[in-house]
Amino acid sequence: MSSLDASPAPNTLRSDAKLIVLVGLAHAISHFAQLVLPPLFPWLKDAFNVSYTELGAVLTVFFVVSCLVQAASGFLVDRLGPRPVLFVGLGLLALAAIGYALAQSYWMLLASAVVAGVGNGVFHPVDYTLFNKKVAPTRLGHAYSVHGITGSLGWALAPAFVVPLAIAFSWRVALASAGVLALVVLLVLWLNRAALALDVKAVRKATGADAAAGGELAFLRIPAVWMCFGFFFVYAMVLSVVQTFAPAAAGHLHAVPVALVAICLTVYMVASSGGMAVGGFLASDPSRCERIVGFAFGIAAVLALVLALVDFPPVLVPAMFGAMGFASGIAGPSRDLLVKRSTPANASGRVYGVVYAGLDIGQAVAPLIFGRLMDHGQYMSVIIGLAVVQAVLIASAFNVRRVRREALVPASA
Repeated sequence: MSSLDASPAPNTLRSDAKLIVLVGLAHAISHFAQLVLPPLFPWLKDAFNVSYTELGAVLTVFFVVSCLVQAASGFLVDRLGPRPVLFVGLGLLALAAIGYALAQSYWMLLASAVVAGVGNGVFHPVDYTLFNKKVAPTRLGHAYSVHGITGSLGWALAPAFVVPLAIAFSWRVALASAGVLALVVLLVLWLNRAALALDVKAVRKATGADAAAGGELAFLRIPAVWMCFGFFFVYAMVLSVVQTFAPAAAGHLHAVPVALVAICLTVYMVASSGGMAVGGFLASDPSRCERIVGFAFGIAAVLALVLALVDFPPVLVPAMFGAMGFASGIAGPSRDLLVKRSTPANASGRVYGVVYAGLDIGQAVAPLIFGRLMDHGQYMSVIIGLAVVQAVLIASAFNVRRVRREALVPASA
């Protein structure tokens, strides 16, 4: 066998659905862990007598560590198989949440963020290796769709889970409960561990084949891999702007009441999940993935420009975010196919680890740029900047295809 093949069981709808649900559940916890602290910042600020800038630094530590680990964990996934790496990642997220709950100083928060970053860094190499090696090709689009939806639901769950517990009990109880939730999910996956198995001997054999063909780092010489990295870097900037600044900027531009501003992100995420469900069907033909990405983000960019330049009633602002989220969601499954089509056999974990490190870097860089615009009251520039970055995604997607096709020319000549 030339790839990291799964067990010899056939790809039935039932087995694929079970795997997709299990991986999606784990992915939801990953995203849940990313947003478990920010809703509690008002409590943490008083408890540790720190500024919002210092609390933001905790998230920076989280994403920097996650980026480094994500790039490295792909090698472990290819060598050991995804299942043990996944279990360790979930365990570390649980440990980090409990560490947050027990923290007696700001530095203990930072230490727990390091642990959380290590745990968070394993998920994309694990998830996409399991999908690409165990799910039938005809159902891959749906697998990517569910993966994106569960990630969005994990983001949505975090504030809804921790804030009521913090109000009713304390922020420590809220964070400890988040750790328990991660442990429950780990237990569910362990009880269904057979569905997550890959043949480790095949993994090692494939790694040896890679070494003979130029080493485990040979995939880094593939231009399309770096084009995909760039694409996800830009995509993360879009996501960061939407999650952090765009609702507030639109609120200032259109005099939107605070209550409506607060629901813009929720509307965006829910609509994005719906778009991903539709995008799963559109992604059934991998050959059109770049066109789908371009069309979807083209619509999102136009909507962002309308949001920035056109005057309309405040009540329509959440609807605009919903439309933008739906369009972006449609691109989700096809976005993931961009990477798969650029991934050589036996290097799935490594490629996804490096490519998706672009997400963490983009989320670390975007606040530095757009936060400065917000500080200077350049609200229209924030929304126009969002449209520009979405437009860059269109060019980036087609550039991935161009580079990939150029790489195939010598082989077919």
